[in-house]
Amino acid sequence: MKSNQRNYKAVAAGHICLDVIPLFPKGSGGHVSLQPGKLFVVGPALMSTGGSVSNTGIALNRLGVPTLLVAKVGDDIYGKAVNEILQRNGADFTDGLRTAKGETTSYSVVISPPDVDRTFLHCPGANDTFGLSDIDLSQVSDVDLFHFGYPPIMRKMYIDDGRELAEIFHRVRQMGITASLDMSMPDSTSESGRIDWRLLLKNVLPNVDIFLPSFDEILFMLDRSSYDNFQKVSEGERRKLSAGGVLLQKMSEDLIGMGVAMAVIKLGDDGLYLRTTADKSRVAAMGKSTPSITDMWVNRELLAPCYNVDVVGTTGAGDSTIAGFLAGLIHGLAPESVMASAVGAGAFNVEKEDATSGVPTWTELQSRIESDWPKRSVGFDLTGWKWYSNSKIWIGPCDRN
Repeated sequence: MKSNQRNYKAVAAGHICLDVIPLFPKGSGGHVSLQPGKLFVVGPALMSTGGSVSNTGIALNRLGVPTLLVAKVGDDIYGKAVNEILQRNGADFTDGLRTAKGETTSYSVVISPPDVDRTFLHCPGANDTFGLSDIDLSQVSDVDLFHFGYPPIMRKMYIDDGRELAEIFHRVRQMGITASLDMSMPDSTSESGRIDWRLLLKNVLPNVDIFLPSFDEILFMLDRSSYDNFQKVSEGERRKLSAGGVLLQKMSEDLIGMGVAMAVIKLGDDGLYLRTTADKSRVAAMGKSTPSITDMWVNRELLAPCYNVDVVGTTGAGDSTIAGFLAGLIHGLAPESVMASAVGAGAFNVEKEDATSGVPTWTELQSRIESDWPKRSVGFDLTGWKWYSNSKIWIGPCDRN
């Protein structure tokens, strides 16, 4: 690895890949399926870096948080492409990138038609062998925040009940660095889909301050039977089952009980949910990115709806939302403003086809938030919640207010 060349504030570590994104002509519709012998005509393909490291790391940099990218690629043509694309985004974006001899670089074919959630054809490649030895701890020792993403598609991170992942976070917390973790959906037909995710989380989360999974990911990991039942019912029935945020409250309580200070659950086009611990000492022990006014973050339950935009592509939307949340925290904003920054960054992202080109500067993001930017309605019943029109946010019944 190269020497640290600048004063980094954060690290984005974990999964990286090369994304190949075919563009769909206008009017082509969003119905694409893998049928033997079937040809679908598409437009040119975008080539970009993908995965949590690239998506969240580049977004954090654009949002005013200098971020070191820590990941591993192979010594193949895809690995060269990843290096070249990162260098075009920033001369020092490859400082923490390791090239492993004889290994394959991870890649994804991203099928993302307009107004339809994306589908991935994914090869994990060198991500499967990424481990603690691939992180130069001397590079990360001075940062304020360490973010790790996508362990369900990194084999060394989920085998042995997450022992390697737990050790990474243990080392990070020993250095007094705030630790955050993002997930991806395990492939239910693969080894990743058969492990005990609840046990893994119990092993890892005591050293994680901020946990940021999606609703589907964490439901799969905490309550597989409920997840399977969700997949069998209509979208309308799913929304009824989510009425009042009961499932969100139950899952977030589980996560806080496992040790996290903040459980942040991505809800797709329904927005972002936040639940924080009622233990003030746990918030105060979050490391270098501990909020300056800890009382504002104790025992909170908030839901920020998405901003209304024309969706062009959804690749990287969750990663940009996470970057907005983490940037808001590092910039010292109040919880309501952090949530606005999170869904705002996600909204900017989906106005472009790829994972990172839509991400704004911090000033651009805050300016648009402060304008009369309309929000979408939430698609499930929030009985018992209160709407605050000034901050455009829902306050939950478990909130200390």
